[in-house]
Amino acid sequence: MSAPVPHTAPDPLERERAHLSSSRSALRAMRADVESLDIKDVTANWVNAAVLQSQIEDRITALADLAHTPLFFGRLDYLHAPGAEQAEGAEGEQFYIGRRHVHDADGDPMVIDWRAPVSQPFYRASKKQPMDVRLRRRFGYTGGELTAYEDEDLTDAAGDEHASRLLQSEIERPRVGPMRDIVATIQPEQDEIVRAGIGGSVCVQGAPGTGKTAVGLHRVAYLLYAHRERLARTGTLVIGPNRSFLQYIEQVLPALGELNVAQATVDDLVAHVEVRGTDTAAAARVKGDARMAEVLRRAVRSGVTMPVDPVVVVRGSRRWRVPAYEIEEMVRELLARDIRYGAARDALPQRIAHAVLVRMEEAGEAPDDRVQDAVARNAAVKSAVKSVWPQVDPAKLVLRLLSDAEFLAAHAEGILDAEEQAEILWDKPARGVKSAKWSAADAVLVDEAADLVARTPSLGHVVLDEAQDLSPMQYRAVGRRCTTGSATILGDLAQGTTPWATSSWPEALTHLGKPEATVEELTMGFRVPREVIAYASRLLPTIAPGLAEATSVREAAGDFTVRAVQPSELDAAVLDACVSALAKEGSIGLIAADARIAALADVLTAAGLPFLSPGEETSAEARLTLVPATLAKGLEYDYVVLDEPSAVVSGEPDERTGLRRLYVALTRAVSGLTVVHAAPLPGQLG
Repeated sequence: MSAPVPHTAPDPLERERAHLSSSRSALRAMRADVESLDIKDVTANWVNAAVLQSQIEDRITALADLAHTPLFFGRLDYLHAPGAEQAEGAEGEQFYIGRRHVHDADGDPMVIDWRAPVSQPFYRASKKQPMDVRLRRRFGYTGGELTAYEDEDLTDAAGDEHASRLLQSEIERPRVGPMRDIVATIQPEQDEIVRAGIGGSVCVQGAPGTGKTAVGLHRVAYLLYAHRERLARTGTLVIGPNRSFLQYIEQVLPALGELNVAQATVDDLVAHVEVRGTDTAAAARVKGDARMAEVLRRAVRSGVTMPVDPVVVVRGSRRWRVPAYEIEEMVRELLARDIRYGAARDALPQRIAHAVLVRMEEAGEAPDDRVQDAVARNAAVKSAVKSVWPQVDPAKLVLRLLSDAEFLAAHAEGILDAEEQAEILWDKPARGVKSAKWSAADAVLVDEAADLVARTPSLGHVVLDEAQDLSPMQYRAVGRRCTTGSATILGDLAQGTTPWATSSWPEALTHLGKPEATVEELTMGFRVPREVIAYASRLLPTIAPGLAEATSVREAAGDFTVRAVQPSELDAAVLDACVSALAKEGSIGLIAADARIAALADVLTAAGLPFLSPGEETSAEARLTLVPATLAKGLEYDYVVLDEPSAVVSGEPDERTGLRRLYVALTRAVSGLTVVHAAPLPGQLG
């Protein structure tokens, strides 16, 4: 008789790899099921068929298995079945937490979406509050392959809380390419914001590296999960400061399976006219002031006049007369209601027509709604409305306001002083809307005027990033896109680099139309090394005295060097720093004052170093990006070489704005920062 073969328990890592393999197979089967759908006999017409086919294609795309994106990153072992009574001896369930839901052929879940309620303890549970979780397991991946796991026993209340090595490793992992999601590393304070209800708006004041942009994007993904039907009807929008920033973040939501979220800049939202001109800082500040809203309101209504003649409507052999005083009462009542100009203009002919119908009924006739509509379209009524309440073209109105001193003075009286009026008037009046050299601030004024005429459609949810840089009028432009929806506002007062940058969130939220929004502050940094954030924070007492200094949880100290050179050695020293950074893993950003970009481009080209522009995706062949300081906001690089800080400061209209721009540039580094300077550093940096 042969000896029994000893039983050996399977390796836990191999079990997890087997589950990963099975989950990937299940995901492929889910996608195959959608691809095999036959809709030719399902829809009533070609329009419905096209819509359904588009939805199917989106679903197929959302179910793609991304080879280098882990399908799940964690596991929860519950003490009891979630939602069930906690009976003694009841066995808990086990859930794998990932970027999307995956089920097997029987419909049983193999991976739970990170947004599901049952996944929440993965981010919130602790030894003090285990949330009925026995064990939390994190997984480590290398190139898409599951290579490690780490367990945390939450039932041991007496044990110490230890930082997760895998979590720390994921946070500090070098990055190449666009911004990635943070579903595996969301922290409890971030998760509270992500899962905030759709009914309220949230403002996140976040220091550099605290993940505020990622939090905002993940909140969109969460809201789409929790309120998909509602947001499918009303729409969602992410607003960023510039195109480079939007390119940098554009892969985050698709990686989470969300494909139908629009992205835009504020300039995109207000693109009623072609922007070809620029303003002085003083002119832009006045045009962006909230007082301009009242100037425009007055100007829009300025064409309304009181009637002097009655309206006589001829129908068949009868003539119906509405006297001028009665029409004047209608006009004054509509003005007093303060409804939109276009809506009031549309209501006036119906009011006149109703007055005619009253006279018809008094004469014994029995007119119905069709008669009222016919009277409202009568030539005499239309002529009277055109005379009393003329149509307004928003662009033409703003054109006149900015080029006609008398017209501006009449409507800015008591609001803008003479100096402010002179500041925003154009030197040379344009001959027409198309020939005008509109500025970005002018386009916002046109948008305000357009909303005074006709209501701007509202979306279900709007995310506004780098919000500290908006003017009050820009806040109003964004706010009218979510009047009936909610908003997530993201920013950092210390990084405000426009002449009109906001000084407080309550003020900004009031302009946005969301004064009731909750303000949350994130001060715990996850990306910027301790030494770098501490160095940059030396600027805070000058640029944002009321803000708390950010801290960093990163264990890695990071590479941090400040190197002083002679002016003749500056270009060579910057080049040397870039070459040294390229010898390491990850992305490299060379940040410099805008005026220095052309010269540095020549230096890099002469040295044979390929480089990219902000927003372009890095690759193995090109990991160096040449970044003008004005476009650095919101971007991150593993290693940053900062050229001549004093030039960054002097490139702005005033020292405070310049120091804020420098603060932004200093805090773009994830793993290391090298500052190279020939001119003296700002005194605040010591």
